[in-house]
Amino acid sequence: MLDDDADYIGPFVSSWATKETVDEALKIFRLPSCSRKFPQDIGKGRPCLNYYIKQCSAPCQGKISQADYREAVKEAIDFLRGGSAECVRNLTKKMEEAAENLEFERAARIRDRLAAIKRMGDRQKVVALKVPEQDIIALAQGPERNCFEVFRFMNGRLCDRETYLMGEIGEPEAARSEFMERYYSMRDRVPPRVSLDGPASDMELLSEWLSQKAGRKVLVYVPQKGEQAQLVEMCRNNAAEQLAQSVGRTGREASALDELARLLGMAHPPAYIEAYDISNLAGGDNVAGMVVFENGRPLKSAYRKFKIKTVVGQDDYGSMREVIGRRLQEYFANKDSGEGFGRLPDLILLDGGKGHVAAVKPILEASGLDIALFGMVKDDKHRTRAIAEDGGEIAINSNRKAFTLVSSIQEEVHRFAIGYHRQTRKKNTLTTTLTEIEGIGETRARALLRHFRTLTAIRQADLAELETAPGMTKPAAKKVYEYFHGEEPSDTPSVLF
Repeated sequence: MLDDDADYIGPFVSSWATKETVDEALKIFRLPSCSRKFPQDIGKGRPCLNYYIKQCSAPCQGKISQADYREAVKEAIDFLRGGSAECVRNLTKKMEEAAENLEFERAARIRDRLAAIKRMGDRQKVVALKVPEQDIIALAQGPERNCFEVFRFMNGRLCDRETYLMGEIGEPEAARSEFMERYYSMRDRVPPRVSLDGPASDMELLSEWLSQKAGRKVLVYVPQKGEQAQLVEMCRNNAAEQLAQSVGRTGREASALDELARLLGMAHPPAYIEAYDISNLAGGDNVAGMVVFENGRPLKSAYRKFKIKTVVGQDDYGSMREVIGRRLQEYFANKDSGEGFGRLPDLILLDGGKGHVAAVKPILEASGLDIALFGMVKDDKHRTRAIAEDGGEIAINSNRKAFTLVSSIQEEVHRFAIGYHRQTRKKNTLTTTLTEIEGIGETRARALLRHFRTLTAIRQADLAELETAPGMTKPAAKKVYEYFHGEEPSDTPSVLF
């Protein structure tokens, strides 16, 4: 503390809790949080947004008197020193005195502050616990970075929150155990209960060590249901949010990938996902679509289309084997580039059940590549129902974030594959129409479509335009013109009378 005539408040146990309390005080008592200095900056600019949403009294524009501003500052300091309960008692007394003295505007201002304190208290009750003191530790994993989040509860309320970003951590169970050893080695306070979001190595030894350190029994466990499980999930979501901010993603995407990895038993969240779907009509015009999701978002520049070459008829298993085989061949041919087909996915999802997975798995095993492979199973209404693995299914309905992500991937790959199939079928239909014309084979038909774009444009073209089209001859152009117009082209212009 410096000898500078300033008021010092504290000390506080937690910097996070202190910042939260100061932010609450600024909002409740409508004090400025900007960088303007008073009184020299009064009248130099318009009020900011906080004034219009009733979170600031705008002293910069003289919207509050000096006496009222001083009173608001004093009440904010009392709030920080005495807590909300004592502050509520003092404000209630002041409001009643103001009402008795017929100072109704002042009484209304104090009433609004009391209502704001109550709203803050209601929000804090969301994290109120039956257990008076405990820590919650959760892990969010990423492809390159990981995050541990610690919630510390005292007197049934969240009193502190700590975030630890780190690089490679290895196996999650061992990482949780090592983190707890380091974390509590640096702290004298050990709560009677520590809740984890997943198992840690040697949990019994950890509990025994913490009990010796605390001088009483310390329970280390993984809650499965109820309030404790919900709080662990909230802690994990906060860890995912912090991790996402550090790598430029949203918390929802990071949480979904982390949840999907846990569901599928993957060591790390799949940052690069490829999904495949086969599309045909009664075994004709067989095609496949591949979509890519990177960090939970569609990467459309990496989408690819496949025309099935070796499979005849409606054989989805055979078609999927061909597509995955060709994709892996492209990887070995382009792996030095590390881009496009030269980049391996962390996870491959097939639009289909365990039969598709069983059909493709031998190809992956023969390649020697370690890529997670699962199927996406639909229900009778063509909605995502489960994830298929070799020999069974994994229900995902209860995992909301992973379910939403997998559903989005399945819908996107189906849309992309069926769109390519319709495009191919339409093109083949147009080509077939042109090949009915004498002297027009598939090569010349495709050249006409590339040049004129549509069948309507070919139908409307005159003889000269047809003759100058790529790959056309005068006899062929004449046959095309006669096919669409039913008459021979005239060499002389028509004369109208």
